Amino acid sequence: MDVELLFKIAAIGILVAVLHQVLVRAGREDQAMMTTLTGLVIVLAMVVEQISDLFNTVKTLFNL
Repeated sequence: MDVELLFKIAAIGILVAVLHQVLVRAGREDQAMMTTLTGLVIVLAMVVEQISDLFNTVKTLFNL
């Protein structure tokens, strides 16, 4: 696993947290929640891709 992936996830988390706070303070709680969910979906897509690569590596390693 690359360290870049961890940095990308951390950057997305920080960005989403700041946007969430700004939107909540502006009284737009619904948009803040959608921003949080969007960030979560982006991170999950990145993690699912890495898990897929892991399974492919295991399949190749054990000749399955």
